Amino acid sequence: MTEKPLRLFFALPCPTALATSICDWRDSQDLGGRPVAPANLHLTLAFLGSQPVAKLDGLRQLGSHLRTDAFMLRLDQVQTIGHGFACLIPSQVPPPLSQLVEQLHAGLSAHGFALDSRPFLPHVTLSREVQKRPNTHPPAFKWQVEGFGLFASESTENGVHYQALQDWPLTAPSG
Repeated sequence: MTEKPLRLFFALPCPTALATSICDWRDSQDLGGRPVAPANLHLTLAFLGSQPVAKLDGLRQLGSHLRTDAFMLRLDQVQTIGHGFACLIPSQVPPPLSQLVEQLHAGLSAHGFALDSRPFLPHVTLSREVQKRPNTHPPAFKWQVEGFGLFASESTENGVHYQALQDWPLTAPSG
C-alpha cells in the first residue's frame, strides 16, 4: 500500500502571543471572509504542494544545512493579494529573511522541486475571500524570528491544520 502524499511547505511559524495580537487587530477590522485561525498564522518561505512521504528525509536534510542570522521582522502594512487574501506584509524585508529564502529556493531547485516563478512576497495571511481592506493602518507588529520549519497541511472536519514536521533554529547575530 502506498502512503498518502503530504502537502508540504517551509515557513516561519508565528509565535502564539504575536498571533493572538494580530488576530485581535484583524478581528477589529471587520474584513469578512474566512479568518485564518491563530494557530495557522505563518509566513511561507516555499510551498512544495503534494509530495511523497519519501521526500521528507531529503527536505529535512536540506533544512538542517540552511544558515542565517535570527532577525526582527516588522509587519506594518496590509495588502490584498491573489483572490481576496488580506495579508500583513513588511515595508522592508530584512536581509537575513532574503538570505534564508535564497538558500532554501536554491537547495530546493537543486533537488528538482519546481517553485513558484513569482518573486517572493513575504506575507502573513489574515483572512481569505475578504471583501474590503481594513479601515486603518495596522500597528507595527514586531516579530523576533528565531527559527523556521517544515510543515504539512492537513484538511480536517474542523478546517485546515498545519503540523510541524521539523524545525530549525536561526543563529544568533554576531556583533
